[in-house]
Amino acid sequence: MFNGLDIDRKAKILVVDDIPVNVQLLETHLISAGYNTMVANNGEEALEKVKQDEPDLILLDVMMPKMDGFETCKKLKNSQKTRHIPVIMVTALNEIADKIKGIESGADEFITKPFNKMELLARVKSLLRIKFLYDELQDKVKQLEQAKERLRELAVTDGLTQLHNYRYFKEYITRELRRAQRHKNDVSLIMLDIDFFKHYNDTHGHLAGDQVLRTIASLMKKNIRDIDFAARYGGEEFTIVLSQTDKPGAGIVAEKIRKLVEEHPFEFQEKQPNGNLTISMGVATFPRDGKTTDELIHSADRRLYQAKAQGRNNVINED
Repeated sequence: MFNGLDIDRKAKILVVDDIPVNVQLLETHLISAGYNTMVANNGEEALEKVKQDEPDLILLDVMMPKMDGFETCKKLKNSQKTRHIPVIMVTALNEIADKIKGIESGADEFITKPFNKMELLARVKSLLRIKFLYDELQDKVKQLEQAKERLRELAVTDGLTQLHNYRYFKEYITRELRRAQRHKNDVSLIMLDIDFFKHYNDTHGHLAGDQVLRTIASLMKKNIRDIDFAARYGGEEFTIVLSQTDKPGAGIVAEKIRKLVEEHPFEFQEKQPNGNLTISMGVATFPRDGKTTDELIHSADRRLYQAKAQGRNNVINED
């Protein structure tokens, strides 16, 4: 075992040779050592087999018809997908120039015919150890990338509602307004607040309040487009950014969500001051209601408080 990997596990080894007796001899040695084997009779066939079923190591004869071992090895090592597969060149050539040519084509090792079985297996085992370490490293890199992505998601996600958080909302809307300015598009911002939420929390407890927040977040997320953006602004306040959406369009979306919340059967809703659990909403549209992030937020927030002042459970999109 090596760092949790068995270097003698059933590795797949591709034997590439056009002479059947050579193939048979190599397969006999490899199978007796516990390896699985694949066979190709020329370079072109070898490249196709590598593409179909990636081996852990390749034993590659130099002298073959159609495409010799040097060219085959060069193609393998020039490909991002196969360059990490170790290649042992099996050759009757013993000239220094031939070995240099093999090194230049990317070969990792050489075995000269006639070869010794123990030397062959020792070199196979040594290169497989490197290959398995490479595989292990790639797995670790993948796990690290996944962990980094998860940390990034946690940094921009509200833990309770699983919507984006305030920090990411500010970054997102700033980018969106810049893009809208370049392309001369409208962008609408909805700010919404749960009516009498403090009363609900104080009366029924924070667990019940948390469930309300999660439910409203879910209703929002399910009723906006994939290109739109929802976030928890803070406390019982949420935001929705509607890309390429004018004021009338944003009003339709806001009214739809307001009605969905009004009609949803929240627990204890009948004990709210207005006899139901509802939301109030303010809408602002770029560039008409604000040309910067702060201006747009200020306009939407001002209309949200107008909605509350006018009896709650409504949408205001004009001053």
